[in-house]
Amino acid sequence: MSTSTAPDVLSAPLRARFDYTRSVGPVIGRFLTELRARRVVGIRGSDGRVLVPPAEYDPVTTEPLTEFVDVSDTGTVATWTWVRDPLPGQPFDRPFAWALIKLDGADTTLLHAVDVASPEDIHTGLRVRIRWADETQGFITDIACFEPGEGNGIESASASGDPVTMITTPVDLSYKHTASPQETVYLRGLAEGKLIGARTDAAGKVYFPPRGANPTDGRPTDDYIELSDHGTVTTFCIVNVPFLGQRIKPPYVAAYVLLDGADIPVLHLVLGCEASEVRMGMRVKAVWKPREEWGHGLENVDHFEPSGEPDADYETYSHHL
Repeated sequence: MSTSTAPDVLSAPLRARFDYTRSVGPVIGRFLTELRARRVVGIRGSDGRVLVPPAEYDPVTTEPLTEFVDVSDTGTVATWTWVRDPLPGQPFDRPFAWALIKLDGADTTLLHAVDVASPEDIHTGLRVRIRWADETQGFITDIACFEPGEGNGIESASASGDPVTMITTPVDLSYKHTASPQETVYLRGLAEGKLIGARTDAAGKVYFPPRGANPTDGRPTDDYIELSDHGTVTTFCIVNVPFLGQRIKPPYVAAYVLLDGADIPVLHLVLGCEASEVRMGMRVKAVWKPREEWGHGLENVDHFEPSGEPDADYETYSHHL
């Protein structure tokens, strides 16, 4: 099928939320451990500058850095911006300022919030001090914010307790996505149980999903084609490692499936057989969720499973790996 007019595009609010857990290493770990003890440390670079927050590798030589330096809890605003309408999750639910602050004893600036009532109360050169959180745990949020005034100066005592080695950061990203005309046709097709690909013209490659611009010539892929929900596994990966938020118990297979009639494979799950049985050239078919669960997304296809057809010859998909 084809169309000569652009459709009314779809748009929707999207929200991505997950907990990001990482090891912090000896440098960031020391910084966070000291924050827990209500102290701030930087690290000295090869050019003599004290970097706060401390960097793991020298920005001049790229060599590892190891010389920690105690710095003050007082500093000077280098530059700032006013936040009139705070967003959820920001340090305050009232207007405040973000500022780059050079702590006394440091040569670089630290980004943090400054608690002031109005933009008239902050300016470049303003002296500020750390307001510590009531309970410190070894996170950057142990610094609740900065406030105008002078602090207690440099403290050189070392931190006590077990060092901080891991942190978990909640990530919460909300945004509005507006689909391109080509993506809109694709998404509306999915809501009707159709897999829509597209190409620039009758001689072009068929992209699934359609693209706003063909990467080879820049033309939009708006010659639409309804594809089969059968295809061929081109390459695949067996997932054996568990991770937070995993919905399927390992082992399972994530595979690139080349739908019949398409020139670009799509990444999806292959289930319905042992992971060890999945292979290049295996013929598979889409397993759709119940109709009442369909929305505007490829998750309408729950997974692919073996179709029982003979394996495809390598030559039929070798140029689509």
